[in-house]
Amino acid sequence: MGSIGGVAVVLVGMAAMLEGMASAATYNVGEPGGAWDLTTNYTNWVAQKRFHPGDQIVFKYSAQRHDVVEVNKAGYDSCSTSTSIATHTTGNDVIPLTSTGTRYFVCGFPGHCTTTGTGNMKIQIDVVQADSSSAPAPVATTTPPSPPSSAATSLKATAAAAVLLAALLIMA
Repeated sequence: MGSIGGVAVVLVGMAAMLEGMASAATYNVGEPGGAWDLTTNYTNWVAQKRFHPGDQIVFKYSAQRHDVVEVNKAGYDSCSTSTSIATHTTGNDVIPLTSTGTRYFVCGFPGHCTTTGTGNMKIQIDVVQADSSSAPAPVATTTPPSPPSSAATSLKATAAAAVLLAALLIMA
């Protein structure tokens, strides 16, 4: 009976972890008033958000007019894609934020990210650890794309199944 109780504790812990992952936020870059384009003020947009591991950001744009290039800080500061980390070109790019730290993204199309002038297509995302003692971060009000929504539903179902299995093992 002791080993069943231990399994139940592990399963309940896994269920809690999965449920926490399922509640991660999805942020559509620039929304509700903009998108990944030449007119959105990303400094203002990002200032109203708190990003945590498990969240994801979605870049929506015309793939014929823009792309998303992840760069290091030097690339961000100089608007250079010469040492890119990753390039995304689908027009609906979902970027998971898996750990704390700062991520940098620019548009690689000529003139869209410039150090002077109007090409301000660059964004810095600071991912911070959630502080359990403070108030929860604001929930994103944007609509998640279909794949992440399906993943969240799948995680919730898995969490529910783990809790049910743990309850059955405890009663056995």
